[in-house]
Amino acid sequence: MPRKLDGKIAVITGGNSGIGLGMADALAQAGADVCVWGSNADKNASARATLSAHGTRVVALACDVGDEAAVERAFAATLAELGRVDACFANAGIGGAAPFVDMTADEWHRVLRINLDGVFFTLRAAARHMVERGGGGSLAVTSSLAAIEGQARGQHYAATKGAVISMIRALAVEHARYGIRANAILPGWIETPMTDRLFAWEPMQKKVFPRIPIRRWGEARDFGGLAVYLASDASSYHTGDTLVVDGGYSIF
Repeated sequence: MPRKLDGKIAVITGGNSGIGLGMADALAQAGADVCVWGSNADKNASARATLSAHGTRVVALACDVGDEAAVERAFAATLAELGRVDACFANAGIGGAAPFVDMTADEWHRVLRINLDGVFFTLRAAARHMVERGGGGSLAVTSSLAAIEGQARGQHYAATKGAVISMIRALAVEHARYGIRANAILPGWIETPMTDRLFAWEPMQKKVFPRIPIRRWGEARDFGGLAVYLASDASSYHTGDTLVVDGGYSIF
């Protein structure tokens, strides 16, 4: 990865595994100092060790993004360690599946708490910082193809992933005057710890895999180049977009 990000500082929530770690690894490899937030201490430690190999500053913080106060503390700690934030990737998220007619309010709010409230708390903290310090910045959120395609038994998940796209578009318009751009990333079928059990299911192999024109499942590293682009000055005129990374699945 070319070192396009020397001097840049990025925050990646859910950056201790899966897509988030793929992003963080590419960002660090490209020269950025990175701070990953995660709720699992062991994964945080492992991610920090991996990312430190690239020779940039690496911070790993424990944070439950669904807790407003925890996000504020984590962002303050990030600034204390690294000085500022140039790019913020609101990537932390959880899944869930239940028949819609049987879905409880607790299950509904469990997913919204992380996937929607967590994104709001995270991007609000980042936007406040960027407006106050001046100089612009980049905001990004990990949405999903579930936002634009029907997902049975995942109405709560789909609702959050659609909502964050709308949030990003509004952020892009409101904050363009401050030099802040905002974009949404829509992953397709990606092999991560969250999808391991699903991908082992035989119908997935028989019915879904053949619909991917590139003929492989996505990997965390497939999001590295996009993260570097969004964090770099190369994307300074690119905002309010939805960037689909799915191997062609959604168009086939």
